[in-house]
Amino acid sequence: MAAMVMEQRCAGVTERGVEEEEETTALRQWLHCGLAAEWAWICENEDGAFQVVSGEVPEEPVVSKKSGLLFEKRLIERHISDFGKCPVTGEPLSMDDVVPIKTGKIVKPRPVQAASIPGMLGMFQIEWDGLMLSNFALEQQLHTARQELSHALYQHDAACRVIARLKKERDEARSLLAQAERQIPMSASTAMAVNASALTNGKRAAENEEMGPDGKKIRPGIVGSIIEELADCNAALSQQRKKRQILPTLAPIDAMERYTQLSSHPLHNTKSGILSVDIHYPKDLIATGGTDTNAVVFDRPSGATLSILSGHSKKVNSVKFVAEGEILVTGSADKTVRVWQASEDGNYNCRNILKDHTAEVQAVTIHATNNYFVTASLDNTWCFYELSSGLCLTQVTDTSEAEEGYTSAAFHPDGLILGTGTSGSIVKIWDVKSQANVARFDGHAGAVTAISFSENGYFLATAAQDGVKLWDLRKLRNFRTFTPYDEDTPTRSVEFDHSGSYLALGGSDIRVYQVANVKSEWNCIKTFPDLSGKDKVTSVKFGPDAKYIAVGAMDHNLRIFGLPGEDGPMES
Repeated sequence: MAAMVMEQRCAGVTERGVEEEEETTALRQWLHCGLAAEWAWICENEDGAFQVVSGEVPEEPVVSKKSGLLFEKRLIERHISDFGKCPVTGEPLSMDDVVPIKTGKIVKPRPVQAASIPGMLGMFQIEWDGLMLSNFALEQQLHTARQELSHALYQHDAACRVIARLKKERDEARSLLAQAERQIPMSASTAMAVNASALTNGKRAAENEEMGPDGKKIRPGIVGSIIEELADCNAALSQQRKKRQILPTLAPIDAMERYTQLSSHPLHNTKSGILSVDIHYPKDLIATGGTDTNAVVFDRPSGATLSILSGHSKKVNSVKFVAEGEILVTGSADKTVRVWQASEDGNYNCRNILKDHTAEVQAVTIHATNNYFVTASLDNTWCFYELSSGLCLTQVTDTSEAEEGYTSAAFHPDGLILGTGTSGSIVKIWDVKSQANVARFDGHAGAVTAISFSENGYFLATAAQDGVKLWDLRKLRNFRTFTPYDEDTPTRSVEFDHSGSYLALGGSDIRVYQVANVKSEWNCIKTFPDLSGKDKVTSVKFGPDAKYIAVGAMDHNLRIFGLPGEDGPMES
């Protein structure tokens, strides 16, 4: 641009003198060499003024001491470093021969395009075009980013589905592995223990159990796969409990107040009594254990006795259904535990006879997985069994206490906590995974005859000679005590219903309380007299949705209390 301006100006100098023409010719030759595209040359015209030949004002002006010419500093520095001479005169020149000039603030002249309306419109059009191109490029980038985000979200969703499927397959594999570990002996000692527990026709085979150095039987223990199974069950049940709601089919309080005896069934021998009752909700079956050494399975809707389980040599202290009602576990004063399997004809046949205790078996409780159960005995031990094999995985003795046998036991609804009551009036809470005694409750008088956890997982009810105590498991303290009878009449049974809305206790009569919280009052909403005439109610159980109450007493009769008119068998 500067070269074109210089040529135009030089071409117009036709009326000057010979000296000016020679000078212009020399300048044109220098410009054609391409050496001064950005430098400014000021020459004195006829009016004595200075003109910048290039038409541009230098930003950092400097003057040559030798020639007096004005240059742009950055350009003359580069030229001197390359050639070492003045670009105009050709004389040797160095930066020491250049002097900077101090100037005021220079306002650059307005460009030619801004000097007219058409020029300004052209400038605006150029700016608008550039803005539109930039906007178009941004929209393209936004569209590309949206496509990439959509693809990433799709990949994330697919990855989540794959992870969920893999987790499901992992859980199934773990379950199969745990089942295989339970069925396949893991060591020689385990194999011997399994062989010792094997049965033939309901009888234990000849046993040759391996003994440890302390004289006790070697147990395989609760292995990691079983602990993981218990923990998974606990997590699932805890999550369900958070979403649990009271079913509308639950018997209301006003209906409970109108309950009366619906039927009575003499299931055991005339001179015997009923010690234990359990109900299988899906099939509405009732099992009873009596002092006549028998257990009985009773169909409540039809009022028929399905099976009489004979085999124990002494009274049956505890009966418990497992899973779908096809298996029943009984504990007896003859120191044995029997596992009964239902057959196609409706009878129950003895599948296992377990002889790991050395004193009366007082209680049996089934784990929520329906794969394991615990027995408690007066020999001051409780045993953890695998149901499928009848193998005693561990036998726990609390060496910190005196010789006090266990008189009751129950699993917490989530399955990782076990509660036991002793003949020494102590309630003990155990961590099933580590078999450690993590808490104990004092305060009862006499043996703890019954123990029951509420479905909400927070409350524990225990019965003894002095009545019933309620414990808050969150703060490990007693918050309420019921003393319904005199000091000579023990409370033999206590039971929460499956919804955790009602609490029943039995002694010389049967009383039903409405469950409240720690601070509120628990009101007694119904009292049933002991119709056996012996003032010894031994077991109380709520039916499905608390639609009826099954009561066992020492007069060999099973009594059903409910709302008159409800479906059920008539008086036997």
